[in-house]
Amino acid sequence: MIVILRSDATEAQIQHIVNRATKLGLKSNISRGVERTVIGFIGPEDALRVIPLEVFPGVEQVMQVLAPYRLVSREFKKQDTVIKLPYHTAVGGKKIVVMAGPCSVEGYDSLLSIAKKVKGLGATILRGGAFKPRTSPYDFQGLGEEGLQILQRVGKEVGICTISEVMDTRQVELVARYVDILQIGARNVQNFSLLKEVGTSKKPVMLKRGMSATIKEWLMSAEYLLANGNFEVMLCERGIRTFETATRNTLDINAVAVARRLSHLPVIVDPSHGTGSWEYVAAGARAGVAAGCDGLMIEVHENPEEALSDGAQSLMPDKFEELMTVCKRIAQAVGREV
Repeated sequence: MIVILRSDATEAQIQHIVNRATKLGLKSNISRGVERTVIGFIGPEDALRVIPLEVFPGVEQVMQVLAPYRLVSREFKKQDTVIKLPYHTAVGGKKIVVMAGPCSVEGYDSLLSIAKKVKGLGATILRGGAFKPRTSPYDFQGLGEEGLQILQRVGKEVGICTISEVMDTRQVELVARYVDILQIGARNVQNFSLLKEVGTSKKPVMLKRGMSATIKEWLMSAEYLLANGNFEVMLCERGIRTFETATRNTLDINAVAVARRLSHLPVIVDPSHGTGSWEYVAAGARAGVAAGCDGLMIEVHENPEEALSDGAQSLMPDKFEELMTVCKRIAQAVGREV
């Protein structure tokens, strides 16, 4: 259930409603928009039905939220969520953000070099994994805290936001100490203990869609984050597993439009993991921008042949420059900018 307040509702009136709900064992989540404030309730909502909320001072309308992902839904919040980050970066506005960098942090010098190049070409967020979930236990697993330290150092020197994956509840505080955005990977989309822990964090988070997760399951996982207090959430479509073997995954462009219709959260597209081959990354990125995504995540490496992980899907800087040039034109055609 959500309560839509009048534009002239006072803080005292809002707090009065919240206090009543708390006494009934409900948790209240307040969303303040440009024109309206909305309160969403989590808990046994039957208790609210005995109270005529419509007569409370400041209340304009009371609505039942039909979607199971209550806080994530457009019913709860009509306006797009905009997540503000350091260095005047925002995710969810008119400008489509670009996250770029190597799959894994491999060293200070290599990361600094690529960070300068991608920022110079228009990227505003530097990606780099420090903890790498690999299919084989014998593959490179990341540099751990050393990798996070390198990522933070490079981010500050170049003046660019940073994002890295957190894989375990025990890592949340550690990763949050070093980066601007926490990433929850596809393999952990339904790791509910991790979702709850990250939900209590105040760090912005990007939630990747699981390789076999439906859009509803993806949004329900995002609901865990919001229900635990973190509203700074962005969704990431990174390809799903289908019968097709020509590419690593099948990049679901439909999901961009569907997620933006059902939810107010920003939607990012990752064509690197979505295709698994550098030859198709640009096409996936172009499609994502045309479909209305709020950001792209692109793997870029100066020497993919020597990359410690995912070299096959990494773009060389010159190919990344070509991609940015084309995406800027597509963004302009759909009323956005890169």
